[in-house]
Amino acid sequence: MFTLYPILSTFISSFYKSDLSTIEPIFIGFDNYAIMMKDEVFRKAFINNIWFTIGTVPTSVLLGLLLAILVNRTFVGKVMSRVFFFYPVVIPMVAVSFIWLFFYTPDYGMINSILKLIGFEELNLLGNSGTALLSIIIMVIWKEAGFFMIFYLAALQNIPKDLIEAARIDGASKWRQFRSVIFPLLMPTTLFSIIIATTNAFKTVDQLVVMTQGGPNNASNLLLYYIYENTFRFMDYGRAATVTVIVLMIMVSIAAIQFFAADKKIHYS
Repeated sequence: MFTLYPILSTFISSFYKSDLSTIEPIFIGFDNYAIMMKDEVFRKAFINNIWFTIGTVPTSVLLGLLLAILVNRTFVGKVMSRVFFFYPVVIPMVAVSFIWLFFYTPDYGMINSILKLIGFEELNLLGNSGTALLSIIIMVIWKEAGFFMIFYLAALQNIPKDLIEAARIDGASKWRQFRSVIFPLLMPTTLFSIIIATTNAFKTVDQLVVMTQGGPNNASNLLLYYIYENTFRFMDYGRAATVTVIVLMIMVSIAAIQFFAADKKIHYS
């Protein structure tokens, strides 16, 4: 009811023209898909989403792994460090967007205040086509790294100590222990994290609504925000359904490729 029916309904709607110029939806076949392929804004949002995925997925997953390794050791303040790294995850994305909007704001924003203090010129990070998407990427990495840290931390604590001890007795260095023993046993967690991070990269919309509205000149526009605009701003439900189907196909394809390509190389025990 809540998954299959909406998917089927959206798929059917993608074959209809349903906007403010039509009283009743009109069946137009694959015309919506043909229009999408020619739409410059769609192509821009699609390319942006690819770069956004490349920028956020490997970095946030790797940073999560490094943080997990760091807080898995015994040291004073270990619990507080875990809380500190995980805290961004529990903050709502809208609140995070307003926090980082303050960081990026020209004139009185924290970043520009620091730049002025040390004698550099101000930067309009969200108002520049070359830095808007990168600014969003940095914010998302900051928020998601702690999420993946928790999964890696749980996986690290479940690795049998005798395996690491055996490698140490055999003369393996710390790096060799990690490369040959620890990391292979973390591969299920890595695959899970990559899939989650990839799907999250195609579900980005809250921060765009708050921070850039896809601008400037669609430099930070992503596919889900493009769907949001067509649905609620332009009231073009047929086009929005078409892009939704395309995004769904992309996400399913990526997940399938990751499962079938990587699953054979993963040790589950």
